[in-house]
Amino acid sequence: MWRPFFLKNMTEENKEELRPTKMRGVAFPKAKYGVILAVIIIIVVNLIYYKETIFSFF
Repeated sequence: MWRPFFLKNMTEENKEELRPTKMRGVAFPKAKYGVILAVIIIIVVNLIYYKETIFSFF
């Protein structure tokens, strides 16, 4: 049966750790924070880029 590279050397009692050994010490932020940050960056860049167009409506 095929398994990903980080599951090849696992035993039955240690199935909860799924990350590679070199990445176990890295703290990953929640994905929702990255999505929120990306949306905010897109909005800010568009506001700066289309500033005259947006203010011409007012």
